[in-house]
Amino acid sequence: MSGVQHFSRSTLPVTPWKNGGGTTQEIASWPQGAALDGFGWRVSIATIAAAGPFSVFEGIDRSIMLLEGDGVRLFTHDGRISHWLDAPHRPFAFSGDDAIDCTLLGGASNDFNVMTRRGQWRADVQVLDRASAVDAAPHGVLLALRGAWRLNEEACREGEGLCWTDAAHAWRAIPESEDARLVAVRILPA
Repeated sequence: MSGVQHFSRSTLPVTPWKNGGGTTQEIASWPQGAALDGFGWRVSIATIAAAGPFSVFEGIDRSIMLLEGDGVRLFTHDGRISHWLDAPHRPFAFSGDDAIDCTLLGGASNDFNVMTRRGQWRADVQVLDRASAVDAAPHGVLLALRGAWRLNEEACREGEGLCWTDAAHAWRAIPESEDARLVAVRILPA
């Protein structure tokens, strides 16, 4: 998947979790086709439908952001982490080494997830609400969270985005409405 690819949330394949607690829609990963124990980075959308533990990913840095729904409380049983993921479009970073558990704050929620292999890659995750320059990165994902956006010459409606791999790209992101929101993920060498 070298170069820039357009995607839509509505057509991403849905994969159920082994524990039955939700589903995942993978947007992109690197290298393409890598298993969960071999990716360098991965960006996905998850539906959390039941309380329970998150999978532990040793050596992985994670960022999660509520997209829709009531949200979840993320916590460790030793009390080091207790975070309410209940406000949309606010990324929360944590280590995949931590045994994170979650409780639902209501019904199911949809969350945006970024995972990078520590020592190889790092992620810069920003939510944009105005015209912005997105600096060049060799890999990345742009997703229109609310409203339509013009990304260089590409048009993206709400729920659509662009991803690129293995080729540096910079972007000029222009919102087409006042309440527009865009998540910009730049994946950079560690």
